[in-house]
Amino acid sequence: MSRSERKIDHIRHAISHEREIHNHFDDIEIVHQSLARLNFEDIQMNIQVGELYLSSPLFVNAMTGGGGDETMAINRNLAIAAKETGIGMAVGSQMSALKNAEERKTYEIVREMNPEGIIFANVGSEATLEQAREAVRMLHADALQIHINTLQEMIMPEGDRDFSQRMHRIQDMIDHIDVPVIVKEVGYGMSKETADTLYQMGFRHLDVGGRGGTNFSKVENMRRERAFTSFNNWGIPTPVSVLEASIYNDLHVFASGGVRNGLDGAKAMVLGAKGFGMAGSLLKVLVNEGREALVEEIHHVLHEFKIAMMLQNALQPKELNGKAHVMLGYTKQWYDQRMI
Repeated sequence: MSRSERKIDHIRHAISHEREIHNHFDDIEIVHQSLARLNFEDIQMNIQVGELYLSSPLFVNAMTGGGGDETMAINRNLAIAAKETGIGMAVGSQMSALKNAEERKTYEIVREMNPEGIIFANVGSEATLEQAREAVRMLHADALQIHINTLQEMIMPEGDRDFSQRMHRIQDMIDHIDVPVIVKEVGYGMSKETADTLYQMGFRHLDVGGRGGTNFSKVENMRRERAFTSFNNWGIPTPVSVLEASIYNDLHVFASGGVRNGLDGAKAMVLGAKGFGMAGSLLKVLVNEGREALVEEIHHVLHEFKIAMMLQNALQPKELNGKAHVMLGYTKQWYDQRMI
């Protein structure tokens, strides 16, 4: 199977596989406040996350790598939808384009369609410093995501097995890339130990990429003759991972993985996230219903988020942080045992 065919296979499996029955955002309840005091029209959605200025906390997260005309069309439509709704967008891994110049157009279409938008480049931790720089140049990107996906690589038959130089390579990137650098997990969440290590290295932006959304263990297992199903439920759920990773005031955490709607996004920000990404759920709308439906869905998510702000008397998204909430079930048990 070629790289392009594998990427298309990933997309199909990602939008079709079964999610977990229990979404851990349902373990979080924001305490209702009856006495609203704001004018809904005055509520502001723009945020500053470290050096990044975003028009809303929601962004389209990374989901498609190089895969020929089909993924080029997906990236084109995602970029147009991001432009029409005014939200940021991360592309999928650019490693294929860094190795094969013919793949570049499948990424460059994003900047072409959205010349003024906020766009995140994306490389794996196996990238060299020069490859990371080229990924940023390719998109005139506003930030760089470094994706971390060890378990996915281990299950993938053709995946990487040697991570002995990972720390050296990502240290090079944080030391020498001149845009904000975000370390992003891919469906398995980040622990407080991981967050602390990355903080000590100099990173100030993390995307926890927690368990609950696209499950790349299941996606890769669907491609194996004999699956490693023991790892289908491995990882830290996204709300828990936000709690784990939010250990320093100047460590900016994005929540992604199983965010279904604007209320989940608001819950993530109550727990300490500075913004939230959606990927698989948006891709499913685009593939099944088209770009107009995707634009409508994004507007709906933003409206839901704004309603949650109204109910908490939050004039700006950052004011959601620490609002009264209750933790239930699995998330509460994790919180208590880890003493986060």
